[in-house]
Amino acid sequence: MLKQSRTLGMGEVEAVEHRRSMKAPFAQGLIEAQRKHGNVVTLTADLGKYTDVHPFRDFYPDRFFNVGMAEQALVTVAAGLAKTGHIAYCTTYGCFATRRAYDFLAIACAHGEADVKMFAALPGITTGYGGTHQAIDDLALMRAIPGMTVIDPCDATEMRQVASLAADIPGTLYCRLLRNEVPIVFGDDYRFELGKAKVVRGGGSVGIISTGFMTERAIDAAQALARDGLDIAVLHSPCIKPFDARGVAAFATNVERLVVVENHVSIGALTSLVQDALQEAGILKPMLKIGIPDQFIECGSVPYLQDKYGLTTGKLEQRIGAWLGQRVAEPATA
Repeated sequence: MLKQSRTLGMGEVEAVEHRRSMKAPFAQGLIEAQRKHGNVVTLTADLGKYTDVHPFRDFYPDRFFNVGMAEQALVTVAAGLAKTGHIAYCTTYGCFATRRAYDFLAIACAHGEADVKMFAALPGITTGYGGTHQAIDDLALMRAIPGMTVIDPCDATEMRQVASLAADIPGTLYCRLLRNEVPIVFGDDYRFELGKAKVVRGGGSVGIISTGFMTERAIDAAQALARDGLDIAVLHSPCIKPFDARGVAAFATNVERLVVVENHVSIGALTSLVQDALQEAGILKPMLKIGIPDQFIECGSVPYLQDKYGLTTGKLEQRIGAWLGQRVAEPATA
């Protein structure tokens, strides 16, 4: 049974359970970037409170700009500041950045290789506010823009590193933003590398390829299934573009079956990239695809929606176990 939950307010997030967490890792990385480079500016479209940029504003008030509820203006102002020698970080919600400001990110930013770094909150099913606020197709949209770097971090450790390193990555970048209290999955020895996927759990004949916070759940599901005798490896692929096709192919050659897991529609992002990589490498393996269905998602509490659409650890465990012929009991909670 799913534990009782409610639709949270816009500034609220689900409590982190069973893991340590870090408060506002994006802001910490952003401040590190400014200390290193000295020419970082941060802009938001009236969502500073909800995208963890207020700590930067408090440290550097003259380098913070709120353009109001105007995402197209957000991107064009950022592009202009980038042309004058600044590294412009932007924050808004993913659905607003990729739908309302798509042309501006493509032409004002990516076409001119502007140093604009878009960090977009509410990726996939991380809000209960329905199709108007759930960025379920953002990675596919951003991946299609020539020259765009696209990243989907797993946890607080990676979120902080990406925020700090974004200033060193040339051109325009889109990154999903994990906000507020973010779980810590990776240790201090973890290092994000642009364009590289990493094996974060060794295993046997079955491999999971995942991105974003679904890697945390893939690791947990693999550990749970290990108690039933299933030895499952996990490959974390934070970089949607540039994509580590070679690393994926190498991982696939060492397993008999593959599972691809993403907090995104299974069109145009990780699943499509994995299929392309395997086809180009001449690798054919049985594959289970787990992602958001090809539909707009309704309103509701985040635990309810993630459980309904199979994105919780328990549902991953159930579905993967069933695919492998292993009966897994219904989880008691999401």
